[in-house]
Amino acid sequence: MLFPFSARKANQSADFLGSRCGFNFVNCRRNAELLSQGYEPPKAIRTGTSIVGIIYQDGVILGADTRATEGPIVSDKNCSKIHHLQDHIYCCGAGTAADTEMMTLMTSAELDLHQLNTGRQVPVVCASMLLRRTLFRYQGHIGAALVMGGVDSSGPQIYCIYPCGSNDKIPYAAMGSGTLAAMSVLEHGWQPHLDQEQGKQLVREAISAGVFNDLGSGSNIDLCVITKKGAVYLRTDTIASEKGERLGKYGIKPNSTMVTSISVLSLQVTDERTYAVDDPQPGTSGVQADSPPTGVEAEQEEKEELAEGSQTKSP
Repeated sequence: MLFPFSARKANQSADFLGSRCGFNFVNCRRNAELLSQGYEPPKAIRTGTSIVGIIYQDGVILGADTRATEGPIVSDKNCSKIHHLQDHIYCCGAGTAADTEMMTLMTSAELDLHQLNTGRQVPVVCASMLLRRTLFRYQGHIGAALVMGGVDSSGPQIYCIYPCGSNDKIPYAAMGSGTLAAMSVLEHGWQPHLDQEQGKQLVREAISAGVFNDLGSGSNIDLCVITKKGAVYLRTDTIASEKGERLGKYGIKPNSTMVTSISVLSLQVTDERTYAVDDPQPGTSGVQADSPPTGVEAEQEEKEELAEGSQTKSP
């Protein structure tokens, strides 16, 4: 909406901000100009996560690991990846941590306003629609891959939402860098009539498979069980990768080496052989060339030449 001032100034400001249409491509032109000047574009940092969501007999179970990475660096060993949207709707986030955090916070605020306006419980599909609309608006530039689950009057539901804005409504889902290992466990062990303990164990096994087969996932396992009565967030439910204990004592003083054992071996020589091999000179093909004359032989040849010369000169 434009403020009440002259239309000419409004058009100039709109042209300057690039807001006359639905999309703004000012940054695209700026990036193209920087590339033409020789600047290198920033490299994408690989993220790592394993998140899982399943539907069981009485509700929904969500699970996630707790490792946050910055490329090859583990920045946080106990990061919370299960976000609260409503009391009956939770969401697991994979991708860029800031994007997933802000997406869930903004959507949670919008769902609160929706509940206040309507005066009833927000359906799970409404939360899915808000997330999909926001992600599609930015054409995949928000690095948030989400597994959302909740229970409403329609029953338990799991939505797998991609960064481009598309979604899947499926009974079990896995996203993140450990997707392949986690999905293999889910496809093998999921059944529609699992009880709560069986469902929690299946989610633990799926996240553990992602942790042990992906370097970007690790540390602990968080669970969230959602039923019609509410949600129970189980923080650090299982420690997936425990730190090993040091069995030996390595109290070595500086500039010293501790000798743990000494052994002396006695060797007995039973046979000794020596071999000599005459290698031909390179380029002779095994035929020995004439050696140059030594000093004594050279002197004798000079004396013979002088004697012959003196005989030819005498009359």
